[in-house]
Amino acid sequence: MPYAADAATQYQDARHDPLRVLVVGAGVAGVTTARLLRRNGLHPVLIERAAAGAAEGYMLALMPMVGPVFDELGLWPEYRERAVAFGRYRLCAHHGRPVRTDSMGELLADYGDYRGIGRGELLDVLSGADCPVSFGTTLAALTETAGAAMVQLACGDHTGEYEFDLVVVSDGIGSGTRRLLDVGPIGRLDTGWGGWVAWAPPDDEQDLGEELWGAGFFLGSYPVRDRIGVFLGGPDAATADGPERLVAAIDRQLRTRTGRTSRALRAVLDTDRPYYWPLRDVRTARWVTGHAVLVGDAAAGFLPTAGIGAGMAMESAWVLSRLLVHADRANLATLLDAYEKLQRPRVEAAQDNSRTLARMMFRDGRAFAVCRDVAARLLSVRSVLKPIRRLLDARPDPDAAARRALSRSD
Repeated sequence: MPYAADAATQYQDARHDPLRVLVVGAGVAGVTTARLLRRNGLHPVLIERAAAGAAEGYMLALMPMVGPVFDELGLWPEYRERAVAFGRYRLCAHHGRPVRTDSMGELLADYGDYRGIGRGELLDVLSGADCPVSFGTTLAALTETAGAAMVQLACGDHTGEYEFDLVVVSDGIGSGTRRLLDVGPIGRLDTGWGGWVAWAPPDDEQDLGEELWGAGFFLGSYPVRDRIGVFLGGPDAATADGPERLVAAIDRQLRTRTGRTSRALRAVLDTDRPYYWPLRDVRTARWVTGHAVLVGDAAAGFLPTAGIGAGMAMESAWVLSRLLVHADRANLATLLDAYEKLQRPRVEAAQDNSRTLARMMFRDGRAFAVCRDVAARLLSVRSVLKPIRRLLDARPDPDAAARRALSRSD
């Protein structure tokens, strides 16, 4: 579990490192990066703008590309204890009747574990016993010189100035740090939809994820330990007045419903002020500046449609940390360039897949929903997962990439 430590205290250890690293954002990407760098002998300063204890959030499905992170940190037992195996996927037609149930375990068994976990529980697992964080702290100013990044950190009324060799920007899809850097234009996709996250009690199908692709709504329920994560979404106009109106409209549409569907809708109504998730993404033109690098949602923020965003963020953190094993202050720019060339095409391919699924899932109109139901009966989950399986078939080798990059620069 992360523990509080002010930036000045963290910097006392970091300032003697061969690479002085600041990690901005203690979400999935930031904590993963910080922990991997610590394992490799560095003492990154990790800051987070939110207060301690604000990490509950939502449910995550982690694809097998996260395996190298748990391998390096030795966290497989803790992860498997806190997560549940995502074995089956059930798709329901727009009127509520199940269309098909597929074995996700069989489809991904060759690649590793596919599990569901709450965001807060994942952060607890990743942080382990050695993860100091300066909570309530922001990066107020950043100036890059030829030799370093000069930063100003603010915590309440107190500010401090520090010098770092590298700033890892991992403060999420709405990154404030990104605005301080010359990363070029920010591409944005707004689906015009959003929805609420809620939690339902566990049931007797804790290996099952279920989705209902409705006409003007989407309902998904996904198992994590001891509960079911629920997402109910719809067009912005339909969600503007709160979940009661949308649930009433769904009740009028459904001719049948599974027990999971009923419990998921009830969970949304019973949750006091459920977390609202606008369904938008971002994509930056560049990931690297002189002494800064973007990781996770700050580089490419995902729609949740393919359930792969957190996995790609963790993979990116691992790739970066492995490249930095080979880094010093003289060759840092070469290895950061290698990171972007290696990882950005993979992340953007996964993001494109999420966007494609969004065009199928987030649609209004009964005629389209009927056609989509027919296609769902014919189209296998194996074919839908093909882009993700391609990523898993061609996993990155950051150590080889580092050797190639450094040999070319000699």
